[in-house]
Amino acid sequence: MRAITQQTFGGPEVLTVVDVPEPRALPTEVLVRVEAIGLNPLEGRLRSGEFPLLGQPPFILGWDVSGVVEEARTDRFRPGDEVFGMPLFPRAASAYAEVVSAPALHLERKPASLSHVEASALPVVGLTAWQGLVDLAGVREGDRVLVHGGGGGVGHVAIQIAKALGAHVITTAAGSKREFVEGFGADEVIDYTAVDFAEAVRGVDVVLDTIGGDAVERSLAVLRPGGHLVTAVAEEDLRLVARYEAAGMRFSGIAVDPDPVALRALVDLVEQGRLRVHVEETFPFERVADAHRLLDAGHLRGKLVLTVRPQGGTSRG
Repeated sequence: MRAITQQTFGGPEVLTVVDVPEPRALPTEVLVRVEAIGLNPLEGRLRSGEFPLLGQPPFILGWDVSGVVEEARTDRFRPGDEVFGMPLFPRAASAYAEVVSAPALHLERKPASLSHVEASALPVVGLTAWQGLVDLAGVREGDRVLVHGGGGGVGHVAIQIAKALGAHVITTAAGSKREFVEGFGADEVIDYTAVDFAEAVRGVDVVLDTIGGDAVERSLAVLRPGGHLVTAVAEEDLRLVARYEAAGMRFSGIAVDPDPVALRALVDLVEQGRLRVHVEETFPFERVADAHRLLDAGHLRGKLVLTVRPQGGTSRG
């Protein structure tokens, strides 16, 4: 099968399509013939060596997959089932490949309303947002939730999940993304290029941070007493943890898990018409370096996706 690997840390040009042996499914696992692969900013950091989660190269990146079961060593699925998920994270799932072996519990049946491209874009961002808002923060109806970076992958999904939970959702986003985030249900939009959110908002129950930087520290000013900041970026900053605790606030970092209960909850929201994922652009498998250049540039709306078989070329949507 074909896979995308790298022999050294570096820029997008180190990613190379090669032939490798197909993986084998162990008991309780399935082999998935991959149709589409979601890309995440973390993968750029792993490729460059900034965050060596997978150790030294060579390795195969990727976790977000959607495809068709080819072999099932479990009763949960049968060959021909369309599935998607985020297997094995934070261990290597080697998802930049034509075939992936994955624990059956880390996958879910693909909703019929989602294409493989859309389904592959959902697991990492959806599970991150769900586990942050539901499992860690326990967002309830009537809560005021601030989502930093509402136009990004995690952000636009988090807006929808918070709305489904009955929250009043405020988000920071560039002015050019106002209509985009409002389309996903944001009640208030703060243009961070023109307004200081720390002066514009007060009395927030939960802040979900997807951008890091000084936004995390400055979010102290917007939280109500006893409020909760949940971050997907600065979870290991012990100085920030201590500062939040000293101020009587809660501070949590998201260590996203391939949780089958949360994945099923995302499917339920999709099937209820309350959750959708935006794919900014698709790239054929062979153009992975181009996809990573765009990934590295940042400021995306939603997600980027690799397609393993021809899907009609590069598109924006």
